[in-house]
Amino acid sequence: MPMEKSFNAAEAEARIYKKWEESGAFKAGANASRDETFSIMIPPPNVTGALHVGHAFNNTLQDILIRWHRMRGFDTLWQPGQDHAGIATQLQVEKMLAASGQPGRRDLGREAFLGKVWEWKQQYGDTIISQLKRLGSSADWSRNAFTMSGAPNAPEGEEGNFHDAVIKVFVEMYNKGLIYRGKRLVNWDPHFETAISDLEVENTEVDGHMWHFKYPLAGGETYTYVEKDEDGNVVFTEERDYISIATTRPETMLGDGAVAVHHDDERYSAIVGKLCEIPVGPKEHRRLIPIITDEYPDMTFGSGAVKITGAHDFNDHEVAKRNNIPQYRLMDTRGAMRADGAPYNEEAAKAAEYAGGKDFTVQEIDAINLVPDEYRGLDRFEARKRVVDAIVAEGLAVMTEATDPRLGKAAVKAPVEPAEGGEMRTEEEQLVPLIEAKKIMQPFGDRSKVVIEPMLTDQWFVETSKIVEPALDAVRTGKTKIMPESGEKTYYHWLENIEPWCISRQLWWGHQIPVWYDDEGKAYCAPTEAEAVAQSGGKSLKRDPDVLDTWFSSGLWPIGTLGWPNWDESTSRYFPTDVLVTGQDILFFWVARMMMMQLAVVDDIPFHTVYLHDLVRDEKGKKMSKTTGNVIDPLVIIDEYGADALRFTNTAMASIGGVLKLSEDRIKGYRNFGTKLWNASRFAEMNGAVCGQTEIPTATATVNKWIIGETARVRETVDEALAAYRFNDAALALYAFVWGKVCDWYVEFSKPLILDGDDATKAETQKVMGWVIDQCLILLHPIMPFITEELWGTLAEDRAKMLVHADWPTYTMADLVDDKADAEMNWAISLIEGIRSARAQMNVPAGLYVPVVMQEATGAAKAALASNETLIKRLARIGDITEAAEAPKGSITIPTNGATFALPLANIIDVDAEKARIEKVLGKLQKELGGLRGRLNNPKFIASAPDEVVEEAKGNLALREEEEAQLKAALARLAEIG
Repeated sequence: MPMEKSFNAAEAEARIYKKWEESGAFKAGANASRDETFSIMIPPPNVTGALHVGHAFNNTLQDILIRWHRMRGFDTLWQPGQDHAGIATQLQVEKMLAASGQPGRRDLGREAFLGKVWEWKQQYGDTIISQLKRLGSSADWSRNAFTMSGAPNAPEGEEGNFHDAVIKVFVEMYNKGLIYRGKRLVNWDPHFETAISDLEVENTEVDGHMWHFKYPLAGGETYTYVEKDEDGNVVFTEERDYISIATTRPETMLGDGAVAVHHDDERYSAIVGKLCEIPVGPKEHRRLIPIITDEYPDMTFGSGAVKITGAHDFNDHEVAKRNNIPQYRLMDTRGAMRADGAPYNEEAAKAAEYAGGKDFTVQEIDAINLVPDEYRGLDRFEARKRVVDAIVAEGLAVMTEATDPRLGKAAVKAPVEPAEGGEMRTEEEQLVPLIEAKKIMQPFGDRSKVVIEPMLTDQWFVETSKIVEPALDAVRTGKTKIMPESGEKTYYHWLENIEPWCISRQLWWGHQIPVWYDDEGKAYCAPTEAEAVAQSGGKSLKRDPDVLDTWFSSGLWPIGTLGWPNWDESTSRYFPTDVLVTGQDILFFWVARMMMMQLAVVDDIPFHTVYLHDLVRDEKGKKMSKTTGNVIDPLVIIDEYGADALRFTNTAMASIGGVLKLSEDRIKGYRNFGTKLWNASRFAEMNGAVCGQTEIPTATATVNKWIIGETARVRETVDEALAAYRFNDAALALYAFVWGKVCDWYVEFSKPLILDGDDATKAETQKVMGWVIDQCLILLHPIMPFITEELWGTLAEDRAKMLVHADWPTYTMADLVDDKADAEMNWAISLIEGIRSARAQMNVPAGLYVPVVMQEATGAAKAALASNETLIKRLARIGDITEAAEAPKGSITIPTNGATFALPLANIIDVDAEKARIEKVLGKLQKELGGLRGRLNNPKFIASAPDEVVEEAKGNLALREEEEAQLKAALARLAEIG
């Protein structure tokens, strides 16, 4: 039956994928013919996830490596799975409950709510798996893992021991002193009421304010405040009884433990060590705090003095620790001002003792509530407003002229009031509180979208300093390689400056901390409650309500998915894995933690190579977002152009360390590439060139020898590129070979041999073409699996294997390249391309056959011309070829290796008209070039324009300069004619 005219991806992809799955094509060890293993652990997508362009890119690269190794006979495993995604999943289920009118999480209680989560997971958790299948991902789905498998009360179908592995590791690390509970500053999400990681925080620039306030010196003391210029000249002097600070969060002033100035700041040297008064709270209980020195304050920013609120700011926290400053927590878990504890006057009295030098513990300080009674229970932002109003009303705001530019559009000028002595102030003299209107970076929860509060809370931590060195050594010694090399520098920076890792979350969905407490607060860590009770001597215990951060469980992904600690040779043989393909944004959050955890637990690296890639961006290099409307949905692309086009695009842009720019036009172009392959295969099928043989055919015809050698050349190029993770080089080499060498040149060169050659030549060419098309399918299969599998089954019946398990070729250039045939065909191609280029530049009518004159030809050139004259004439559209010592007048020359050819065009084209046309186009182009060069030579444009705009301008300039060069070359050729 003749082939269809085109490949119907929408119909074929699901059918082909089903056939692969039903045949067990993706199972671990499928098609293995050697003992060597090759394994990859999929970066587990969230169970709540849907396929986005990052997934599509990342999984395409993994699938290429897996398919390539599987076809080469490796014992291959691509381990799939999903992460339980604590916050994201809990949010989805809470939204579902609210939308369906069911009781909320707190009304249901923990156990019932977790039952709802499992129901949701079983209904929606496999969404991304089906979407990855649409991409063509050839993972061993029978081994699909889940980071909560085997958890208590998990329903049928969620068996596994990942939960047991996580708990085992926690208990062992706890017993070794590697895990502890402590009070540290964390990112606190008031919506979810949990600590979150830095990766879950979005720092966004927003309109904000900087309030400037006076902290009066204790006892009415004064000092001379002096400002000097860079040369040491005094520019301002004032007698002050206060120190000025600026803050973007006035509500946190209530928890200040000190005011800090730089060691070298002479302006404040007279008051260092003295006390100042926090300008808020009941006047009779106004708190005094010390003025200290530290390296943190910036003398050139604001007043140079900073308030230290250690429990609500990461920088302040470090200053407080260095200087033993109390850190007072002001807010509850929902971001409201604390309402617990004793009345404010009693709490302030305790704080005064600590400010006076009394020893304290972290627990004692945390128990103190320094929120004045009138602010207790208020939302933090309402408290901010009231604090500001109170300070301004008391006259302790720093004042400035109403025209001060720092006030910005937010400045509200007070009514003009009489000055002292009864004189009226002018508007310009009117003083107002200094409240700067300025842009500030504000942290938001990436899922809750509420402002994150740095908060000092009790959390569980891994003492990373005790497990980090082996992870550093593994990369330093080359045992694990990170690509690109810049990733290693980032890795070293993070791990050499590592802080304790907060692994607890105040959620319900997740691995609950395996620690129980007795009534006295003593902790017992054990895998089960029964074992904890036994440790306690039979006491009644209460379990820690927190769960483990998902990064802790996913940090065990390589061994946990393989069944550790119950693994056997059938699973442990795939560990360590070979390569991890992941985004550079989680190098620290996931990659580094897997390195530390596997080395700490099983004393081995989790992978030999880490391939890091950037975010996939739009065609202009902008980050994709729904707000800007530039999001590309991979499923929509697959529906429109097929999975193969998307996969080839992903592969072609995957240069190591390169910027990933995805454009729909590029995807469309690679869909056309698939069509080109289909059409060449259809030509072969129509002409009997579909023998499906595995042996390399013997060739006598030059063109057949040449294409066999070119096939060997590209095979070596592809293997070298994939071995070095240069995916783009493999894709572009195949594109040039399949489209250029096979579809454009070989198909055309073969037509006279198949259609007009003798029986032996025809049979040989059919065999060679059939073999070459098969090699195209094999080499392209890891990148474009669907169309190649379809053609494999269509072009020849009764294949021994599906293409997914076809043997990857091992022939070499040394075996198959025929130097004589290679030189002859490349000479013919260069001549045809040269004539075509000249014709296009000179605007020669396409249907006109132009005579050609050959000059100074060597014997090799004459022989090459004689062997290929018919092809050259037809493909270059030239008439008679004559030989002469000199070129006819009015000719343009085309140099080749060993000969020069002349095209007499004086009487064929209107030279003057063509010159005028090109000069007109060139003049318009040069004006455009002038504008582009002017922009790029303007420092203001380079400094102020977005990077993507600058890059676009540079790209346009390069294209226009190339066009200019072509036009000038055409004018030079016209001048040659006369």
